Amino acid sequence: MSQEETAPVKVLHENELAPDFELPLNEGGTFKLSEARGTPVVLYFYPKDDTPGCTTEACNFRDNMDVISEAGTLLYGISPDTVAAHNKFVNKYDLNFPLLADEGAKVAQEYGVWKEKNMYGRKYMGIERTTFLINPDGTIGHIWRKVKPAGHAEEVLKVLGQFNW
Repeated sequence: MSQEETAPVKVLHENELAPDFELPLNEGGTFKLSEARGTPVVLYFYPKDDTPGCTTEACNFRDNMDVISEAGTLLYGISPDTVAAHNKFVNKYDLNFPLLADEGAKVAQEYGVWKEKNMYGRKYMGIERTTFLINPDGTIGHIWRKVKPAGHAEEVLKVLGQFNW
């Protein structure tokens, strides 16, 4: 399925099992969600590397990575960009967490965040900025939909502080 085509939008809910996936990491190798069982994982879906909102969100997570790590939580950013684009983004902004390349937006579709968007009257398919907290047992613990980039990491930290894994 191309990025211009779309399947019916899936809606995920808290307490259901997160769809498993395997995607290439910007740093080489792959990440498979089911292999992270036993550890909380934050997956944040964002539209495009090195754009204003996505840069704000990524740098906000970067600046809070110590606290996220201290909470024993893994963090991954996911977009339809290539591994090469991710590497440029990571290097340009000194990001201290991995990015996953979802070329073709298959995982974004599985998570229900690949949606029709409208900008200046032009309709196109793209990521609706969304973050998922995956519990150590693989279920979805929390979902942030239609995320505003500024201050989002702090919102995630507030919820992480409520869990006692």
